[in-house]
Amino acid sequence: MLDTRQLQYFATIYEAGSLAQASQVLRVATSALSHHLAQLEHRVGEALFLRKPRGMEPTASGHRLYEHARSILRSLAAAEADLRDRAGQVSGQVAVGMSFSAVKAIGVPFISQVVRDYPEVQLVLTESLSASALPHLLASEVDLALVYNPPPDLAVRTEPVLEERMVCVGRPDIIGDTEEPITFAELLELPIILLRQGVSARAIMDDISLLKKIEARARLQMNSVQAIAGSIEAGLGCVIGTRLFMQDQLQRKTVHARPIIAPELSRTLHLCHFAARPPTFANEAIREVLLDNVRAAVREGRWEAQILLPPEA
Repeated sequence: MLDTRQLQYFATIYEAGSLAQASQVLRVATSALSHHLAQLEHRVGEALFLRKPRGMEPTASGHRLYEHARSILRSLAAAEADLRDRAGQVSGQVAVGMSFSAVKAIGVPFISQVVRDYPEVQLVLTESLSASALPHLLASEVDLALVYNPPPDLAVRTEPVLEERMVCVGRPDIIGDTEEPITFAELLELPIILLRQGVSARAIMDDISLLKKIEARARLQMNSVQAIAGSIEAGLGCVIGTRLFMQDQLQRKTVHARPIIAPELSRTLHLCHFAARPPTFANEAIREVLLDNVRAAVREGRWEAQILLPPEA
């Protein structure tokens, strides 16, 4: 059985890059760290580091063990904090992953409410292009993630939160200076700039078959919101997104939006968490704050979407 103290020492050496630096962080003698590391390597039957003159370089086995160690140590810390919560305030670290659109709609109100209502919670907020949030969740880097159209995965539990209708956004000289809807067939003839959300573009819409047609016709594919916004304003193409996604540019009237029909395109936002990890009091509290802020943003018109959550109690 692996020793949790040895795992902690190993993880610190991995992150610090040397025994000397890890010794300073842990306030443990270098010789003691070296001894525990040797015991751990003997237990797992593999070298975990290559010893070099200027530090420790993880081996392939070291990289793999670090991923396990990080998950184990995080779960232990969450369990310890959760048990303390039974007798008092909700506390501990909660890491939340959000897409760019979610941060734009509810980021500041959400953070403000957590700070006000749960001062003992250490909130870690990560903004990511949506599909990349799921690997972070599986790697135990986040506890909760708001993800668009997550692929099926037995390791992750998902809860539909809201549905957004997609529009075509671009300069009027590119997409037409009209409020009339544009058909999907007409859309494919335009110079599309595709937002690749992390490792894929599936977060753009629910229908994968339509998405493949768009991917085949896209002029440019980018993984940068800023680059896409600048390219659209420069007249290099148009993008399929939501009004919220390009809200600033639409308000400045540097770009124009047209609804898409035949068929209409939509995407669904899900709240995801790791199925094998039992929820803590802190996670449950932050989850409710998160969903309350989503409901409020839709109700107040800050997020143009249809709520899929059950009514509030």
